[in-house]
Amino acid sequence: MAMIKSLAVHLLLYMVAMTVMVAADLLRFKHPVKANGSLSFLAIGDWGRRGLYNQSKVAYQMGKVGEKMDVDFIVSTGDNFYDSGLIDEHDPAFFDSFTNVYTAPSLQKQWYSVLGNHDYRGNALAQLSPELRQRDNRWLCMRSFIVNAGKVDFFFVDTTPFHGKYFSETDQEYDWRGVLPREDYVSELLKDVDVALKESSAKWKVVVGHHTIYSAGVHGNTEELVDKLLPILLENDVNLYINGHDHCLEHISSSNSQLQFLTSGGGSKAWRGDINPWNLDEMKFYYDGQGFMAAEITENDLVVSFYDVFGNMLHNWSNSGNSRRSAW
Repeated sequence: MAMIKSLAVHLLLYMVAMTVMVAADLLRFKHPVKANGSLSFLAIGDWGRRGLYNQSKVAYQMGKVGEKMDVDFIVSTGDNFYDSGLIDEHDPAFFDSFTNVYTAPSLQKQWYSVLGNHDYRGNALAQLSPELRQRDNRWLCMRSFIVNAGKVDFFFVDTTPFHGKYFSETDQEYDWRGVLPREDYVSELLKDVDVALKESSAKWKVVVGHHTIYSAGVHGNTEELVDKLLPILLENDVNLYINGHDHCLEHISSSNSQLQFLTSGGGSKAWRGDINPWNLDEMKFYYDGQGFMAAEITENDLVVSFYDVFGNMLHNWSNSGNSRRSAW
């Protein structure tokens, strides 16, 4: 309860900060870990479809795996509500796609969420509003923020404003309040992320964003992130970059660093059938279907697993490089 009250206070302060053009710092939250220092979490993206397109089935399996792992929290990689975010803080889609879908006891934990491009097509500020926490106290969504959890630091990054095409589209409207001028926003965000990563003394560093950096899926690489964000991640020895956007499950290993690129965008509608060629030495796993990611981190080990809509473990990887081959 104390943690929830603290988060609510921080959210109110954040909304005050929203009145300025560009935030100067990233808000930080502390999340307790288990008594032995370990941490486990689930990651899901591209999910909010009122339980349809197997969203409810994925949620059911998340509940089972979450109970087995005793997960500490859930990460949402964005595109939380389709097709165009929320209308306002009272939009019934919040209950229909979140509260009434993720009902398992193991999922009644803190959710840390970022915005995706579809969320920006609606009222983006609605998802950031503290009012949603009054409706469901699991919910915490911000543009960019940090979660300190024992030996792990999580850096949540607002990637949609990096993508130039969204600012020139004529067939879609986006809610850019608090983002414009875009160049200033992106520049300040990159500085904040770089400083925060450099200041981090955590054993493990995890960055979360909606958009892919590298992907063999239909959306492919996000060149703006490759050019601007990736160098910062490499320079600061980030371990994992977790994203959604491509509606698949995917693991790409960096050829020149420890950085792993993990896509968890199979929360509902999937099966696009678009897979682009990729270097098989880097492509550890690709599944063009629905499912989610799970991770467990201790002081010396990091283990990542991907599960499908039936609860089957499709891929398992550890920081020591041990993994088993998966069909894809």
